[in-house]
Parts: sequence; structure tokens; C-alpha cells
Amino acid sequence: MDYFKKLADLLKIEQAEDREAYLKLTSSTSVTDRRAAGLAWYPVAITGTEPSRGDYLNVEAVRKTHLDIIHQLRFGSPAVLFSNHDPKNNRVEGVITYQGGDRIKINIFTEELPDWCRDGKLGIELLFDNNNYDEMFAALKQAAKLRDEPTEGRLVQILTGKKAPVFHTITNPLTVAGLNSSQQLAVDKIMSAQDLAIIHGPPGTGKTTTLVQAISRMVRQNKEQVLVVAPSNTAVDLLSEKLSLEGLNVLRIGNPARVSDKLTDLTLDSQMALHPYMKESKRLKKQAAEFKNMGHKYKRSFGKAERDQRKALFDEAHKIMKEVAKTEEYIISDLVSKAQVITATLAGANHYTIRNLKFGTVVIDEAGQALEPACWIPIVKAQKVVLAGDHCQLSPTIKSDEAARKGLSTTLIEKCISLYPEAVTLLDEQYRMHHAIMAYSSRVFYNNALKAHTSVANHLLFTGDLPMVFIDTAGCGFDEKPAGTSVANPEEAAFLFRYLEKLAATLEGHYSSTDFPSIAVVSPYREQIRLLKEQLLQTPSLQVYDDLISVNTIDSFQGQERDLVLIGLTRSNSEGVIGFLADIRRMNVAMTRARKKLVIIGDSATLSRLPFYAEMITYADSLGGYQSAWEHLG
Repeated sequence: MDYFKKLADLLKIEQAEDREAYLKLTSSTSVTDRRAAGLAWYPVAITGTEPSRGDYLNVEAVRKTHLDIIHQLRFGSPAVLFSNHDPKNNRVEGVITYQGGDRIKINIFTEELPDWCRDGKLGIELLFDNNNYDEMFAALKQAAKLRDEPTEGRLVQILTGKKAPVFHTITNPLTVAGLNSSQQLAVDKIMSAQDLAIIHGPPGTGKTTTLVQAISRMVRQNKEQVLVVAPSNTAVDLLSEKLSLEGLNVLRIGNPARVSDKLTDLTLDSQMALHPYMKESKRLKKQAAEFKNMGHKYKRSFGKAERDQRKALFDEAHKIMKEVAKTEEYIISDLVSKAQVITATLAGANHYTIRNLKFGTVVIDEAGQALEPACWIPIVKAQKVVLAGDHCQLSPTIKSDEAARKGLSTTLIEKCISLYPEAVTLLDEQYRMHHAIMAYSSRVFYNNALKAHTSVANHLLFTGDLPMVFIDTAGCGFDEKPAGTSVANPEEAAFLFRYLEKLAATLEGHYSSTDFPSIAVVSPYREQIRLLKEQLLQTPSLQVYDDLISVNTIDSFQGQERDLVLIGLTRSNSEGVIGFLADIRRMNVAMTRARKKLVIIGDSATLSRLPFYAEMITYADSLGGYQSAWEHLG
């Protein structure tokens, strides 16, 4: 079957599954349930409005309650402003144009605020995001068309295995201060690549540092504008910040996940606000708003004269808004043309401000977590692509098991690594973990190629401590309990914190409160995380270190590190069922977050059915780190 036809068919399966899950969540539930699922903000208060592009209205709102609920409302997502007095009829659709903290802006597809907005009980809720899928389908279509072009289709032909990538010889490679030999090789590979280069960056190997140096070289040496994208806002934020610190002119399309002044300054909105032509745009917007307000006065008393007057006022406002659109288009194209690096998420690469641009080079970071159809959105704009990531860590989130099984879970970086080993540079020196924490992961996932830098190779929490421990709960009666779609193990959660209490007491003999180690408590299961968070609140002696202890799922720690990591594996049953613990790439992420000590707590009888865990337990034993939970229960 044709390459892109197959991808599009798999994407259709994923879209259908995704839509079904969304409808299931929204059709029969109350606004309270939808808020708890992270799909809605309710109640919200409108704090301001202003006319926007295309006779639409930008509405700013804040949420006043339930601020702790983790939500999915993001820049660029389709959403609806509704009133809970009559949610079926009192609703108007739009697109989220900003979300930061507890503030949100939604561009609604109407030019005036509906009357029902005065009656309160307002909320903002996500709609099913067809836009994202539309962008992916359009990119696949475009890539299929491009592939038949002899010169323009060269990159597509390479990425689909029809042509091999080409590398120039660099006569005088520039040495970059502060890079190790594999990082330097990666920068040289990127500079010499005509169409494709791949950086394989295992945990702690300085992938971001390497990418920043390579992008800086491309901009300064080749005088080219580079598009830098990643699947998550967090990864885009990190690169945007580091590239800006390198002295490059960075334009961040979309709004950052982290609300920091440094990042906000890089955004399009922020740079537009400082543009000299923006004063004129603001003045015109104010004028248009005044005409519309005058027009609204005729809303209630209507005769022909009033209707004509109202129409004249609205026509005038529309004319002014056309001027605003022209001015803002000029400002945007001025800012875009002057940017040396443009950063966005994969879908953000087709934002209206850069939709028609072409780039010499597109860099895709975290490519091991990127859905292939989404990667084609930026790729069709490029002559050359740099893929950076680690396909041995977390894979993309896919809702449909069928689509994943049929190949949607195989990422573009994985395909290219197996097709073109000559395009790959493995970063082989890591700056995070004690060598014993690193070694098992290096053996299973990286062919024993990783080495620990001397600055971290032997660092421990204290002299004589063990860097890696496996605590075996087999035979302790710590049985897992099903909890909806998740799994929990209350006894294991309680045990983990008893162990951590004792360990913290030992550490107090080696550290003061100012230099106490950072700690992560990790589990693959959401329900177990809920129990662990409760358990932490019920452990008074650890409250002192509240700021230093993070409790969360493995997925949320991707890219992070802590001095001490405790992993509770949760599963314990007589059938030896381990569920998605069988995804050993997720386990690779969990184990490689630890800098000085890794503690894994689990039931060997359940886990050992899978060779990965059986061998991990044997490895911990070889370090003298195998312990039975009974040793700690006294």
C-alpha cells in the first residue's frame, strides 16, 4: 500500500477512537464531571473584550474556583463559551488564543458578546479538535504530492526510503567550546547533512545543549532562518529559552506552558505589543469598539431610522477593522522576517502567521514522542530536517490500540534510524547518573554504549551508600486493587513512605535543610499517585521537605532529574499480570531520572515473568542492592 495512504488510514482509525472517547465523556456528563476531566473551566468571569481579526471578538476570562484541577485547554484548541443556564442554546464557538495560569482568551466567531453573558454561570469548554487532524491529513496529502517532484520532493523521497541522504565533507570543522566528542560529532553531522541528520540523545547526554549549538551555527554560518518544533509545549519552551540565551532572535509561535517573563518576551503577542506600528493598531481598534458600542444602543428600540443608523455604525467599524488587519499583517510579517529562529509545536508550525513560509532547515526535537503524521506538518516546509530524540524513551500517546498495532506507534525517527545508520549520531556521554544507575539501561537499550562523565560517575547521596536498590515485596501480602481503569496498591504506598521517612532521617545526618537532596516518588499508575500524594500528607516528618519531594506519574517526569528517585511498581497479583509495565521504554524513563540513588519497590514474583524485570532484579543483586521488604518492616 502507498506510504501516505497507509498513514492516513491509520490516522482515520485514531481520529474515530479519539472522537468516540470525547463524545463519551461529554454527551452524558454534567459540567462538574467535564471540569473534573479537565475539559472545561467553570465558572469563569469575563474580564475584557476587544475586536479581533475577521469581525470576531477576543474575550478574556478568568477561572475563580477549582484552580488545582489539571486541564487540557491549550492555545489553538477549538472551544465554546457557554452559559449553564441553557447550555444547549446559549453557546458560541471559537478558538483559544491564549492560556496562562488562570487566565484565558477565546476568539469567538461573532462580533458582539451575546446578551446571555450578562446572566452569569459562564464556562469555557473544549470542543473535539478536528483542526489538528485536518492539519495532519493536509500535510500527508501535500507530502504525497511533493514526492513525485524530482527536486522539491527529494526530502520526502529520502524520508520514505526511496533515496539515500547525502553529506558534504566539512573542510574546517569548527570546535564548539564545552561540547564533548560525540556532541561535537553531532553538530558536524548536522552541518554536513544536505537533507537529513539524526541526533540520538539518551537520558542526560546533553541533547538540548547540542541542538542549541547546531542551530546557532546554522543561523550564524549559513545565515538561514531555522524552524524549531517539538510535540510538547514544554520541549518548545526549553529550546526557545536556551536559543534566546545564546543571543539569537527567537520568535515563539503559540503561548508557552510555563508563564515566565523570559518566555513571554519571545511570544508573537509580546513582540507585537512592542512594535512601533502597534500604537496605530490600538487606536483604530478602540475607534472600532466605540462605533460598535454606539451601534449596540439601538438594540432595543428599533425603527427603520435606528436600523439604518446601527448598520452605518457597524459598517464603519468593519472598515476600521480592515485597516487594523492590514496593519497587524504588516507587523507580523516584519517580526517573522527578522526572526532568526521560529519555534512552535508540530501543529503550531502551520499557524496562520507562518503557514506559507518555507525553511532551509526544520529541527524536530523529542521526535521519539512525535506522531509521524504530525511531523509532516513542518517537514513539507523544509529542504532539510534534523530529527532529535530517543526512541528508547516514551513513545507518542495513541488512543487507538488498533492504529498503534498496525504501525502508527512507529515514529519517523525510528524508521529513519533503521534506514540510515550513517545519518545517526549517538550522544554517548551522560552527565546525570551514577554509573551503576546508568549501566542496566545502557545494556538493555543502548548496546552498552553509554559512559558516565567523571563529574557524576561515582556521586552518591553519602559515602558508602548504595546507588541502586531493589526492595522485594513478594510474600508481604501487598496486593494490588483494581481502581476503575487504573490500579492501586495501598500497602505498597504506605511502605514506600515508611522507607522514605527512615532514609530522610539518615540523610539529615549528612545534609542541612538548605542543601537537602531533591526527591521524586514515581509510579506508572494514576490511582497509585493519588494514594501516594495522600500518604505524603499523612507523613508529618516529611512535610519539612515538601518543596523537595515531587510525586507524579513517569510520563510527567520525562526530561527531568532528581537526586533520589523512588519507583513504586504497584503490580502484585498471583497471575503475574503486569499490564502496561510491559512497556519497558516507560521504565527506562523512570529509572534514568535518578542522579545519585535509585530505589525500586516491587513484587518479584509478579514482575519476574518478564525478562526485563527478572534481569533488573539480578543486576541490583550483583551491586549488593537486593533487599526484601521484610528487612524494613521491623
